[in-house]
Amino acid sequence: MLNKLKKICDESNAVKTAAFSENADTIVRVVNAIIKALKAGHKVLFFGNGGSAADSQHLAAELIGRFQKERVAFPSIALTTDTSIITALGNDYGFDVIFERQMEALGNAGDVAVGLSTSGNSENVIRAIKKAKAKGLITVSMTGRDGGKLKSLTDMSIVVRDQNTARVQESHICIGHAICELVESGI
Repeated sequence: MLNKLKKICDESNAVKTAAFSENADTIVRVVNAIIKALKAGHKVLFFGNGGSAADSQHLAAELIGRFQKERVAFPSIALTTDTSIITALGNDYGFDVIFERQMEALGNAGDVAVGLSTSGNSENVIRAIKKAKAKGLITVSMTGRDGGKLKSLTDMSIVVRDQNTARVQESHICIGHAICELVESGI
């Protein structure tokens, strides 16, 4: 059991180290885009499925609450939290539109849309990114594997090049925390 635990931790650390190394320039670009958007009175919208939905909520909470220091709240929304909206849209239109319709209603030009998908191929995330681009939002994807379809659809793509969903999600939240910390210190 201890050997397996060590192997899990070693794998997680190796994937995160590689992800930070491969995506450092893009992460800095994302931070700068978010800072610029927030300073201009815009907001950040996060969305994804499953663990990525939880990460979306977590990162939106870090921006609205605080990450490491007391400061004004930064406007941020997780499109994964309103069960009435999600279930109504899923029932009336289908699961593929649950983020797209919210993006249509809540996203404005100059906002930052951050779609999380470990495969990079989640149809509902792809559709929301396309809607965001059509409305003039800055688009960011956080993906795994080879980046999937989202990699080429977004203005900036952070790709964790690993096949293991758990390792990708661990890297996403670590990168997300880094982004929150840098945004907080940059404003």
